[in-house]
Amino acid sequence: MIYSTEVQNMCPVAKGAYHGPAPIPEEGKWVQAKEIKDISGLTHGVGWCAPQQGACKLTLNVKDGIIEEALVETLGCSGMTHSAAMASEILIGKTLLEALNTDLVCDAINTAMRELFLQIVYGRTQTAFSEGGLPIGASLEDLGKGLRSQVGTMFASKAKGPRYLEMAEGYVTRVALNKDNEIIGYEFINLGKMMDAIKKGVDAGEAMEKAKGHYGQFDNAAKYIDPRHE
Repeated sequence: MIYSTEVQNMCPVAKGAYHGPAPIPEEGKWVQAKEIKDISGLTHGVGWCAPQQGACKLTLNVKDGIIEEALVETLGCSGMTHSAAMASEILIGKTLLEALNTDLVCDAINTAMRELFLQIVYGRTQTAFSEGGLPIGASLEDLGKGLRSQVGTMFASKAKGPRYLEMAEGYVTRVALNKDNEIIGYEFINLGKMMDAIKKGVDAGEAMEKAKGHYGQFDNAAKYIDPRHE
């Protein structure tokens, strides 16, 4: 280490008591984090790319500074899905610091990683006060039984009004309207359930009917429309 002449000519002054960093909550404990291995927690974060044409929701489960589990969900950009595939391989097994300084292929995923890093190292995780944190695999609970992301897709125009295309329950097949052409419900197909049934050998048409459901005052509608074609 090189010291400037000014520093070399200074007389030494003793440093006062050192109490370390302020403790942060981690998995039900208060931790004075001094090294990356002191960090644990599960949390979620959202990132976006520079042109803001796509977004990423990233979930990490960190144990002793190592990323043990990663869930990468993307929206709005076809190329981002391939980036997510690569990021899922890149992230696991890295330390938080390595992941922060790794090219995760897509700006939105990189941004999500940055936002998660800030949450985790400041003790703002979802598991800050959960003793022992969550087991590896906990992020899959966000996806539900069909292991599909919770996606909402709506289109609307001033001329023709709103169209529900995809809801948390699934792919919207019909929208129910009352006599004033106001939306009062919708019919959907749970694609996760449908594909699970088809994989078990159920006929595709039967599987689709069994995976259908509806919400709202669907049975009392004056009119039903296909939101993609009407």
